Amino acid sequence: MPDVVFPLDSTKRFTEQELVGHNRWHPDIPAAVTVRPGDVFRVHCREWFDGAIHDDDSADDVRDAPLSRVHCLSGPIAVEGAEPGDLLMVDILDVGPIPQEDSGPLAGQGWGYTGIFATRNGGGFLTEQFPDAYKVVWDFRGQTATSRHVPGVSFTGLVHPGLMGTAPSADLLATWNRREAALIATDPDRVPPLALPPLPQDAVLGSLSGAEFDRVAGEAARTAPPRENGGNQDIKNFSKGSRVFYPVFVPGAKLSVGDLHFSQGDGEITFCGAIEMGGFIDLHVDVIKGGMQTYGVAENAIFIPGNVEPRYERYLAFSGTSVTLDGEQRYLDSQLSYQRACLHAIDYLTRFGYTPEQAYMILGAAPIEGRLSGVVDIPNSCATVYLPTGIFDFPVEPSASGPVRIDPGQGVPRSAF
Repeated sequence: MPDVVFPLDSTKRFTEQELVGHNRWHPDIPAAVTVRPGDVFRVHCREWFDGAIHDDDSADDVRDAPLSRVHCLSGPIAVEGAEPGDLLMVDILDVGPIPQEDSGPLAGQGWGYTGIFATRNGGGFLTEQFPDAYKVVWDFRGQTATSRHVPGVSFTGLVHPGLMGTAPSADLLATWNRREAALIATDPDRVPPLALPPLPQDAVLGSLSGAEFDRVAGEAARTAPPRENGGNQDIKNFSKGSRVFYPVFVPGAKLSVGDLHFSQGDGEITFCGAIEMGGFIDLHVDVIKGGMQTYGVAENAIFIPGNVEPRYERYLAFSGTSVTLDGEQRYLDSQLSYQRACLHAIDYLTRFGYTPEQAYMILGAAPIEGRLSGVVDIPNSCATVYLPTGIFDFPVEPSASGPVRIDPGQGVPRSAF
């Protein structure tokens, strides 16, 4: 096993650890540890809500999820010799649930969860159709996930970090805050909000304290969206065997990682759509000097996907176009097209006995494939959702005999404000 450079104790909260990570982006958060180019090392990762979500049949914890605390990131990890303008090369050698802990109260100890967030607390991709909070608990058996809340489904997890990235420079941070504030100003009272501004409340900033903590907390960016530094990209194929190249904006690069997922569908469409868990990740790092200019990678990481994804032979694909539910035509709106494809898939699965919430959870957690299939044929873009038929233990393809009706079991726990 590689040396653990960022250890975590499962019995302690995120802020009580020997090394305290962070939940905001800022160049002045000090590096917790330093590694060298060529090093191989292990990082422990806390579940993104620091244990606030429980293995039970209530969705109250998702309804009341403390979004001001996320994400619990391990790092920053400084890489010796990395300078602004370089590319940081990161190999994911291994990634998985909390080692040697196959049962316990924390997600990653033999189980994980998927949530639909209430519109008043974050919302989701289909928040207009699903405004309340829901939760599904998934049990792990080796690489396979099953759930008492969604019967008839099992699939192999494609484990990956939802979030990894380098620290922004001061100028880049200022750019983020300026452009996101301008977006918020276009509709400041929107629910859910258009973006999340800096928030000192619940900020965790590594070893910072006193006046310096207060200054950084007032400036630091929230970790919810992906940005030029990588960040919360939620790419399901960013799995074991992947190699990623991050722009370096500050000395040492200051790499951070967290938000591990046991599985996820393309888009993580319920917002908390992956199977969330804590665990470990083994990394190898190196530096390409001057790589940002040499390769034109001045913003947004590029990566080589891993080669461990589950293989399914057959898919049932659903398409959607950029026409709203009430018949309004939109111009090449690919976001809307993907929403309509997902809604078509959800409606289809309800014909077999699933509730809409169960079907929505399947699309969020199972390894579905989402594609932009047409973006040039005005006025309609076309998006598609590929649902692997092999994840079901009953036939889901259309036939002359009609759909099999399954017992939906206890269903998905729901909680409303």
